[in-house]
Amino acid sequence: MSAPRVLRTAAGLSEAITDALAAKAAGGTGDPAPSLGLVPTMGALHQGHRALVDAARAANDVVVASVFVNPLQFNDPEDLHRYPRTLEADLKLLGDAGADLVFAPSEAEVYPDGPPLVRIHSGELGSRYEGRFRPGHFDGVLTVVAKLLHYAQPTLPARYRAYFGQKDAQQLALIRRMVMDLDFRAEIVGVPVVRGTDGLAESSRNVFLDAEHRRAATVLPQALFALQDQARAGVPLDLAAAVARVQAEPHVDLDYFDIVDPQTLQPLVMDGQPLRRPALALLAARVGPVRLIDNLPLDPAAG
Repeated sequence: MSAPRVLRTAAGLSEAITDALAAKAAGGTGDPAPSLGLVPTMGALHQGHRALVDAARAANDVVVASVFVNPLQFNDPEDLHRYPRTLEADLKLLGDAGADLVFAPSEAEVYPDGPPLVRIHSGELGSRYEGRFRPGHFDGVLTVVAKLLHYAQPTLPARYRAYFGQKDAQQLALIRRMVMDLDFRAEIVGVPVVRGTDGLAESSRNVFLDAEHRRAATVLPQALFALQDQARAGVPLDLAAAVARVQAEPHVDLDYFDIVDPQTLQPLVMDGQPLRRPALALLAARVGPVRLIDNLPLDPAAG
């Protein structure tokens, strides 16, 4: 694959997207409205991000990825400082995956007047789970995603899709809600979690796990998959046993572990009965120096 073209300004991105879509429309495919796929990222890319680009590449004529470490979504300045910046490696992965354009702006380009005075509020949906542990985090996420969706908005007739990982389940639910409630044109596409051979969900933060903590962290997907097996077998879900399994690992400090509605993230009451409809098991835990999140769809129909 050839190296993607890198754009540093929103104006340059808009022009490049217009040119790329016009070239596709004029390419004799018979479709006057080509499609654009946007993959927003914060860089430090791994195979989970590769899956997002692969999904966008398979379904769209033009693929744009963004690489921007968004300061608004970090509660801890030290966490922002140590977040990996690996643009050269990121560009190689994006090129190998077939991205056409990469938007890699400066902080001043995205926030020219400094931290914005007006931000998108994530509401009650953003106050639970991750929002409880990271106040303001989702306001920062939604604000930058809204800006990125505007930057990449096609000016020519085109189908417009944006791709996000299911690993950040609460983020995905909030972005879908924002797009619905505020009438954004983009279709939001969720891409399943990518896991290592040990079951651990791919995350940019995994690089901070040593071998011992990586081994300890595998208790998280093990507990999730145990619940998935129960859902498929049609037996009552034993959330208490899953929680106890995680808490038995001395290197893991559990923040939350719950079974929720996939759209609203409202906790589901099982009442000792088998699962009757799709649900989502989600958790967060600190493993040594790293805080990890994970989730798994629970679908009794998949059994």
